[in-house]
Amino acid sequence: MISFASQTNGPAPRERAARVKLVIFDVDGVLTDGGIYVGQRGELFKPFHVRDGMGITLAHRAGLQTAIITGRASEQVTRRAAELHIGEVFQGKLDKRVAYRELKEKLSLGDDEIAYVGDDLIDLPLLLQVGFPAAVADAVSEVRAAAAYVSRFAGGHGAVRDILEFILKAQGRWEECIAPFYEIASPQDTARLGQ
Repeated sequence: MISFASQTNGPAPRERAARVKLVIFDVDGVLTDGGIYVGQRGELFKPFHVRDGMGITLAHRAGLQTAIITGRASEQVTRRAAELHIGEVFQGKLDKRVAYRELKEKLSLGDDEIAYVGDDLIDLPLLLQVGFPAAVADAVSEVRAAAAYVSRFAGGHGAVRDILEFILKAQGRWEECIAPFYEIASPQDTARLGQ
């Protein structure tokens, strides 16, 4: 796992995260490590991290909505989004602002209620518009500078989980999200964990 130190930038990142109702993700370099693997028959493969998937599941349990806006289009993204019940998926959007406006209007949300997670220059227009801009640790410097929160993890290596955990903790929802996992533990396990 690639990990750095998390950082917060700008005014009141926790307060900004506390207002989030929708989290939008880029895919390549955010939900994946940015690599595009080509098989012998020309098929494409993209590695997704299971902890990011768990983070998205926990976010949904807390009532957050999720969406994808990505510049590339692939069947792998369609499948992974369906597995994770990501509500809105926009693929092949080089100008992500069009899809963003459509999402805002459809969900009746203001910029301050939306988070966006990006890694590269194509993400800057949305990062500069949303209420809670976030970046993966290995994002380009311009994206890291625009982010209110920079994960300590690289894209495709748990960064989405880290960012969602920050949002859920800022909203006071993290403990309620993880409580069911302690309920299935035995009393001895719970005592050992200090719960």
